[in-house]
Amino acid sequence: MNTNTLLITGGTGSFGKAVLNRFLNTDEFHEIRIFSRDEKKQDDLRKKLNNSKVKYYLGDVRDKRSVDTAMQGVDYVFHAAALKQVPSCEFFPMQAVRTNVLGTENVLDSAIQYGVKNVVVLSTDKAVYPINAMGISKAMMEKVMVATSRNSTKTIICGTRYGNVMASRGSVIPLFVEQMKAGKPLSITNPDMTRFMMTLEDAVDLVLYAFQNANPGDIFVQKAPAATIDTLAKALINLYKSNSEIKYIGTRHGEKLYESLVSKEDMLHAEDMGDYYRIPADNRDLNYNKYFSEGKVADIEVEDYHSHNTHQLDIIGMKNLLLKLPEIKKDIKNNKNK
Repeated sequence: MNTNTLLITGGTGSFGKAVLNRFLNTDEFHEIRIFSRDEKKQDDLRKKLNNSKVKYYLGDVRDKRSVDTAMQGVDYVFHAAALKQVPSCEFFPMQAVRTNVLGTENVLDSAIQYGVKNVVVLSTDKAVYPINAMGISKAMMEKVMVATSRNSTKTIICGTRYGNVMASRGSVIPLFVEQMKAGKPLSITNPDMTRFMMTLEDAVDLVLYAFQNANPGDIFVQKAPAATIDTLAKALINLYKSNSEIKYIGTRHGEKLYESLVSKEDMLHAEDMGDYYRIPADNRDLNYNKYFSEGKVADIEVEDYHSHNTHQLDIIGMKNLLLKLPEIKKDIKNNKNK
């Protein structure tokens, strides 16, 4: 019998629940711990699952004592706890720092302290060339992860970086569906804005790949298609057979026209692993002299991997991807039966 224990921070969020659901009915782990700060979400999940394999720990990644309580006896950690609403983080940037940066430091320190085998931290495309507080805090989180991994001999620490995960908390798809059902126009910031499109199942696959293949400090990126927000809106209108119009409202605080998953600087040494890119850690030390005297010249001109230059979905392709989402599939079926 497998005796491994998995801890999921932010376990009541979209990512956390997707990882939980993947492992719940397998024998990969004999115990799965859900760590989060929302007692109502934990209680709802407890009642819904009614599964003794899942244990619940109330706490906040900002409070290392609560993290320590959940970490004892854990073998693997998936760190998904984060503040990720772009506008909220813009107005309260120190809150993003306390959760996304200092909270991650607490999780990693605790994992090393209690001898965890492997930690995967969750990052975002907004950490690449960041222009908003959320992205900057996640970029710092990645730096903390890489720096900590250098000094960790027994715990392998790595990261995964995601684009837009469809229908996750804070994504635009649930908002568009809500607007259509209310007979309101779909509010689009910029029709030419592109975003990577990934399902939660893709996200979990990336976590598993990282657990199985990571070297310390690696960041893994899954190659993903992209679509304009206009294409996404039109695909949803088509699927729901809605009469809603599209209303353009202008770019919000801290939004980019497109998102990058791998910077051009990282692309110079990224390893193409088929469906994924592996970005190895920069393991140079603080001996600056050799870099001043020798340096390193990039002999290849490369472009960053972003949502404008990846495979672009048309309306049909976007519809097919949307139909992979259980909630959308169920919703459309219910609409037909009305």
